Amino acid sequence: MAMAFRALRRAPTALSSPFAPSLSAAARPFAGARHFHASRAAFVKVGEAIPDLEVLQEGSPGNKVNLAKELANAKGVIVGVPAAFSGACSQKHVPSYIQHPKLREAGDVFVVAVNDAFVMKAWADQLDPTHESGIRFLADPAGEFTKALDLGFEAPAIFGDTRAKRYALVVENGKVKSVHVEPDNTGTNVSMADKVLG
Repeated sequence: MAMAFRALRRAPTALSSPFAPSLSAAARPFAGARHFHASRAAFVKVGEAIPDLEVLQEGSPGNKVNLAKELANAKGVIVGVPAAFSGACSQKHVPSYIQHPKLREAGDVFVVAVNDAFVMKAWADQLDPTHESGIRFLADPAGEFTKALDLGFEAPAIFGDTRAKRYALVVENGKVKSVHVEPDNTGTNVSMADKVLG
């Protein structure tokens, strides 16, 4: 009995195994990378500036959009969605903005997703064929804008890669005025237009 107990206490650690990579070797490929998780993280806060990045695309990969510049002297809303053409995004979340009576008062409204520019254009054409709402659909193909906001999450079984949490940021003069992030990443509650625009 005592021997079995000692054997349990002397279970080898990962570093003592000849087959385990060294800590430095295991960490090297991920140096400098940011990792996302489902719990509330240190994502963008009220008063912070919108990331000054030339990474978003509108309509085609060559048409870059910098939201820090677009909203530097204006008010607006950035609506983040997990995926173009997905059920909740297409049937509830984005339509809640397109159809909201206070949309014009909100300023410039942008829908951002970690998708390519062609997918976002096709999605915009489906949801708002006449583009009468004025909402602009932007692609974040490598997820760089999403990562800068720390609003990404991993869902490989569903989306295959890092995606944006469902969120809405109210922006005024380049600074975040209010933050509305779904606590479960994909729900349709706090980021809906009625909660954001009133």
